[in-house]
Amino acid sequence: MDTVHVGVIGCGGIAFGKHLPSMQRLEGVQVDAFCDVIPERAARARQEYGHPDSVVVTEYAELLKLPLDAVYVLTPNRWHAEMTVAALSAGKHVMCEKPMAISSGEAEGMVQAATQAQKVLTIGYQNRWRPDAQYLRKICRAEDLGHIYFAKALAVRRRGIPTQGVFLSKADQGGGPLIDIGTHALDLTLWCMNNYEPAMVVGTTFTELAHRGTEVNSWGPWNASAMSVEDAAFGYIQMRDGALIWLEASWALNTLETGEAQTLLCGTRGGADMRDGLRLNGVERGALVTKRLELRGRGETYAEVPLESRPEYTEAREFIRAVRGEPAVTVDARQALVVTRILEALYESAQTHQPVWLRGAGA
Repeated sequence: MDTVHVGVIGCGGIAFGKHLPSMQRLEGVQVDAFCDVIPERAARARQEYGHPDSVVVTEYAELLKLPLDAVYVLTPNRWHAEMTVAALSAGKHVMCEKPMAISSGEAEGMVQAATQAQKVLTIGYQNRWRPDAQYLRKICRAEDLGHIYFAKALAVRRRGIPTQGVFLSKADQGGGPLIDIGTHALDLTLWCMNNYEPAMVVGTTFTELAHRGTEVNSWGPWNASAMSVEDAAFGYIQMRDGALIWLEASWALNTLETGEAQTLLCGTRGGADMRDGLRLNGVERGALVTKRLELRGRGETYAEVPLESRPEYTEAREFIRAVRGEPAVTVDARQALVVTRILEALYESAQTHQPVWLRGAGA
C-alpha cells in the first residue's frame, strides 16, 4: 500500500490538536475526506491538512462511501460506537478517540465488528507512548516490581473544567472527568500491571464545586447551568487476583496533589510513581532507595519536544503501520473494552450507592 487514504469524522479540538498534525508528518498518508456537522470546521481542516481533491461532508455516511483505507472517529463520545461500527462494516480500519464508548455493550459491539470485518480497531490512549510509561511498562514486564498488588490511577485537576464543545453534557459525553481524563489514568494503570480481570468496583461522584462559581478556571468561565456531569469522581477497583486500584479523577477539586494520566504502583519487590518524573523505590543492600529517572535526556519542556518524539505521533505512526499490514503496536481494543466496563460500573455504583460485581471482563 503506497498511500494510505484517510477520512476524518469530527474536526474539533482533538483533530487539530493531536491527530491531524501527527498524520501530516507521516509519509504516504493522505487525508481525502473531512466530516463535521459544522461545515466551516471541516472546511478549515481541509484547507490546513487536506489536498485539492479532498472532500468536505456533513454526514458521516457520505464519507464512508469513499474509497478510504482508514477512518478517524473524533466526535463526542456518544457517537463513537455507532460511527466506528459503521466504518468497520464499510471495510475501513478505525482509530477511535478515547474513551472507547459510553457503555460496555457499545464497546463489545465495536470489538465484534472489528473481528467480523478483520480490520484494525484501536483507541486513542496515546499516553502509553510517553517515555515514562514505556520505561515503566518494561520494568513491570521484567517483574522488577514483583507482584503489583496496589495501584493508584490519578487524573486530578485543581481547576480545569472544559469550556469548549460538549464536555459538560452527560448525554453527549457519558460523564465528566472520570470518563474524560480518568480513562487515561486507568488505561495506563491496567496496562502497566497487565491485569485486565476486575472483580468488583465501588464508585462515588461529586458535583460540589462546579455550581459554586466560575471565577477561577484554566479555560475561563463555564456554564454552570449546563453542567450535567460530575466535577470529581473516586473509585475502588478490586481485581480477581486480590490487587486493588484506587482511582481519582477531577476537573475541580480543592487539592494541591494534581496530575493527569499518572499511575502509582506498589509491588512485592519495589514501587514506582509519576509524581516527579518517573520515580522508583525499593530496598538495596539493606537500605531504602529512591531513584528519579531522566528519560528525555536534555531537560526539555513538553513544548520543546519535536512532534516526532511525542506520544501522539507514535500513536499515529503505529496505527498507519497496522493499516499497511506491517508489524505495529497499537492499543488492543479488547483492553479498552475492559476500561469501559470499569468506568461504566463506577458510574453505576455511584448512582446506586452499591458495589458492582463484574464477571467475564478479562481482555
